Parts: sequence; C-alpha cells; structure tokens
Amino acid sequence: MQTTAIKFERFQHSQDEECQQRIIAAKEKLGKKLVILGHHYQGEGVYRHADYTGDSLKLSRYAAEVDAQYIVFLGVHFMAEVADILSRPDQIAILPDLAAGCSMADMANLAKVERSYRELNKVLDFDETITPLTYINSAADLKAFCGEHGGIVCTSTNATKMLEWSFARREKVLFFPDQNLGRWSGHKMGIPLEQMPVWDPDQPMGGLTEEEIKNAKILLWKGHCAVHQMFRPQNIIKFRNEHPDGIVISHPEAPFEVCLQSDYVGSTEYILKTVREAPAGTRWLVGTELNLVNRLAEEMKPQGKTVQFMSHVVCECSTMARIDPQHLAWTLENLAEGNVVNQIKVPENEAKLAILALQRMLDAS
Repeated sequence: MQTTAIKFERFQHSQDEECQQRIIAAKEKLGKKLVILGHHYQGEGVYRHADYTGDSLKLSRYAAEVDAQYIVFLGVHFMAEVADILSRPDQIAILPDLAAGCSMADMANLAKVERSYRELNKVLDFDETITPLTYINSAADLKAFCGEHGGIVCTSTNATKMLEWSFARREKVLFFPDQNLGRWSGHKMGIPLEQMPVWDPDQPMGGLTEEEIKNAKILLWKGHCAVHQMFRPQNIIKFRNEHPDGIVISHPEAPFEVCLQSDYVGSTEYILKTVREAPAGTRWLVGTELNLVNRLAEEMKPQGKTVQFMSHVVCECSTMARIDPQHLAWTLENLAEGNVVNQIKVPENEAKLAILALQRMLDAS
C-alpha cells in the first residue's frame, strides 16, 4: 500500500554505518520483490549489497532475465535505461540518484547524431552504406537511432564481434560514442588507422573531406571516457622499469597508445578473469577504474599477487560514485513502504526501436 514518499533529506546527513543497517533491513523486507544489479565501478559501500555484479553485457543479460518487481541499478543512467528496455512491462527499473549520468554518453546526444546523419547523406547513402554502432554507454535515444537505421549495440566485451556483424551488412561503420574502443577494436581487425578517422560532430562534415569519408572503414565519433583517458604510456614505462617481470592489463576505453603497450586488453570481466587466473606471486598494472582495481587488489593479496592502479592520480568515476549508501537506503526504504522513487522509464516508441539494436547484440553475442 502506497504511503507518502520519504524525503531524501532525512538520509542526507546519515552516517554510512547507519545506512548499511537500514539497507539490509529494507532488503530483507522486500525479499524477492527486489533485485539489485551492481556495476564493477561502484564503491564498496553499495557494491556489497548487489545481488548480481558484472560489466555492461553481463548486467544487461541479468536485466532481461530477473523476475523481481523492482530492479535497482547501482550504476549510471544508461544502465538503468537498458534494464527498463529489456525487462517486462510490469517490472520497474530504478536509479538511486538521477544525477548519476555518464559524460561519455553525453558526448553523443541525439541532436548531434541526427545532424551528422544528414551531413553524411550528402556524401553517400547512409542507410545503404553505413551501419551505426553504439557502445552500450549511450542514451536510449541513440540506441533507438541505431535500431531504426539497421544498427546495433556493443559492449567492450563484444565490440569486435559487433563490428564483424556490421561489416557483414554494410561497408562502413559509424561508431559512437567512444573513439578509443572503436579504434582498438578496428585495429584488432587489421583496419589501418588512416581508415578510422575521427568524426567531430561540432565541425562541418565532421571535420573531414569527402575523400576521407569515402575512404573510411570506421568513422570514430569524437568521444571518450574521462576516467580511462587519464592513463598514459609513461605510466606503463615507469612500471616496466621498476618491475621488469610485471604484467600490464588495460580496458579498451584507454587511449590507443596505452592499449598498444599493454600485455592484455579487455573488458572489466576480462580483466578480473585474467588476473584471478594468473599464477600466484605475479604483479599487475591495471588500467581501469579505481574501485575495481582496489577491490581486485584486496582479493588477490592472499595469493601473493600485487595489483597496482595505473595512474598516479585518482581515477574514480565521479558519476558512479553518486550512488552512495544514503541514496540506496532512501530508495529501498521507500520501496519497502510502497513508494517508487527515481523510476527510469524509456518512452515506448523509443524503447521499441532501442530493443531492436539491443536484441541484435544479444542474439549475435
């Protein structure tokens, strides 16, 4: 039975430990009506309460399969949108703090994408020539654009496979919003860098000539992850000088030069699996978000493995960090009282198109 919603102000100044107890109590009260999905980049204060954890692809699959009435996402806005799109109509997707967005996703807003579509149509027939391929780190309306124009979604786990899917249908790809993931994935397929120019949506014709557009295999949208962009080849050189036997592993959102100098490159799930399966006593330099690295470092200590964060400056995802114990406690206590707060609901027409692109990915992967 619905009651008056509890205001967040009552939780704003609560201590973390108090919130932990309130989260546990609310979870117990909600029982099977609730499932909490947690991304690897979340802080430990909320990550510990997740029923399922993983990277974007893994969590997308969970969102499509869970039976709970409430899907609370410990992540950012686009992740909760995916949960809403893939879940049943009677299920409710919730983001504990609506301010938890993604700066990378914001770099490819629909207005710029549609303007780019019109510009590219002046040079070639977009829908005959180009497959739009968006990283899952993008807004629902961009996924809908891909669904409408014969495109697909990818994750850092399956980006190369989704590029193969795209090239099997059309000769070119417009890849957004992360140029680093697109460049590295294309490089793994043997595509020369000169055939992967950057499309700058703030420049007329993306800042490219007609010849450059016609010669391109992949047009890389000018976007990036602020966290992974901070990693530098110098970080790797310093590590190798100090630890000649050390091993370097990076996320493909890192700059191309960092990926080139790494021993392994892959998604968060790949990073975790690779380090966990490595021999005892090995030393690792890891180029991805700080929360994941710190958690992995603690996990590996009993095996004598050393896990070191790549950058000398803190690289925590500031928007992920908005999901704190205070917001989670507030969300769950409201749900326990029958009040839905911060529901993420993708408009029906948009969701129908977005699910086309998402389902193509799930079927192909």
